[in-house]
Amino acid sequence: MPNLLILGAGGFGHMVYESAMATRQFDKIAMLDDACKESCVIGKLVDYKEFRKEYPCAVAAFGNNKMRLHWVKKLLEADFVVPTIIHPSAVVSPSAEIGAGSFVMQRAVINTHTKLGLACLVNSGAIIDHDTVVDEGAHIGLGSVVKANCHVEAHRKVEAGEVIFARRRKIDGVDSRVLEDALYAFGFGNQCSYVQPFGAGHINETYAVYMPGENGEEELSYVLQRINTHVFKKPREVMENIFGVTEYLRQSIRAVGGDPDRETLSYIKTKEGENYYEDTDGLPWRCYNFIPDSVCYQSVECLEQFYQSARSFGRFLKQLDGYPADTLYETIPKFHDTEDRLKNFKQALRRDVKNRARTCKDEIQFVLDHAADCSVLMSQLRAGTLPLRVTHNDTKLNNILFDENTGEGICIIDLDTIMPGLALNDFGDSIRFGATHAAEDEPDLSKVHFEIDLFEAYTKGYLESAGDVLTENEKANLAWGAKILTLECGIRFLTDYLQGDTYFKTQYPTHNLIRARTQFKLVQDMERQFDAMQAIVKKYS
Repeated sequence: MPNLLILGAGGFGHMVYESAMATRQFDKIAMLDDACKESCVIGKLVDYKEFRKEYPCAVAAFGNNKMRLHWVKKLLEADFVVPTIIHPSAVVSPSAEIGAGSFVMQRAVINTHTKLGLACLVNSGAIIDHDTVVDEGAHIGLGSVVKANCHVEAHRKVEAGEVIFARRRKIDGVDSRVLEDALYAFGFGNQCSYVQPFGAGHINETYAVYMPGENGEEELSYVLQRINTHVFKKPREVMENIFGVTEYLRQSIRAVGGDPDRETLSYIKTKEGENYYEDTDGLPWRCYNFIPDSVCYQSVECLEQFYQSARSFGRFLKQLDGYPADTLYETIPKFHDTEDRLKNFKQALRRDVKNRARTCKDEIQFVLDHAADCSVLMSQLRAGTLPLRVTHNDTKLNNILFDENTGEGICIIDLDTIMPGLALNDFGDSIRFGATHAAEDEPDLSKVHFEIDLFEAYTKGYLESAGDVLTENEKANLAWGAKILTLECGIRFLTDYLQGDTYFKTQYPTHNLIRARTQFKLVQDMERQFDAMQAIVKKYS
């Protein structure tokens, strides 16, 4: 065992002497001091270099913070080994980092992931809780308590019995108190590197949360969202649906050997154990883990991409096949009740509050001519020939994360509209959105076409994933699902136009009317190719 040289032979120096003896790590221990003349003192402080060969280890046992730190640095410069002295009765987490020349005295406690700089002193009975940083030369006094996530500045003395609480730190990118409160509510405030706005969504206020990674680099780790309560008026029910479904998905994914951390969103509870955090404005925030090496697309770029999206949504339906759909809250009542959408349209037409009915007579007649179609699926639901399932209800391409390397769909996102519904609604909404190359508000209807090859690619992928859980009647009505969801969307656009554009955001007065026309044009195309659509479904069933 090596020999130890202790600089300073006052009262604290003798405490260090006894602690060093108790560790049984040193063969011989001697001291240096300018005033004391005890037998264990073998020289003055200035003589320290003369003893380096005989005493390769040395510490500076001074109660004064700056003097202790000064001498630790001099010892290191002189190539001494400067150990930490930890009394055997102290409790120190194996994950704690303790700087050279520090002392942890009798019955002190240092908890998980705490970091001490050079020449720190943690005195007898002191407690430093987890994730705290103590800078060099600090002194944590007798019986004091430093709470979790604190920062003790260099040279500071925490007095005996004092309790130190964490103070909030500035986080780059945080420009409001409510955002800061949300970060702390989910436990990220003390480690978060920075935040920035995230994603292309227009409903919720979304932020990327960056945290220090294991390799020292800042990594995008979490997604934090403020839920729009104008759209989702019952956030508690939204979040209960989401937690119930995602926890079930984790079990389903794990059962087939998948990776639940990558193949479904993992939502995080607050430090209080709640599903969401409510800020001082009464608005809800929720958080989930970011999935790395993933990408989101805003529009269909090729057949393979649309096929992969179909496999993803089909797999989502299959994984939730055993989930009791009737236990879910209907967070947006009658969302895909096409009969109710028709009823609302007729009311808007009767009232005509903006005197716009005269500008869209053809579109109004189109809806009235298709009134019977609005009952095709709803009547079968009432009759029990179409089952109620867990449905996503917003099955656009941009609600899928694709693997950045393989191009395969890996995870369904944007789960706010998870509700009980028909599988045909999800299938139909995907076709409405993706089986055309035209924009939803394309004014030139000669450019708007229903693409049968895209319909086939999606149908193939969807049935490959979900075909064995769909009933024969569900399969027989898939083409109807595509037509009716497209018709329903057009009815919603036209209803909003008649009501004065109160729901959908618009950029010009006829924006919703243009949108309605594109949907009705797609319905017309589907009707001309309906037999071909049915044949495709039969081909892959």
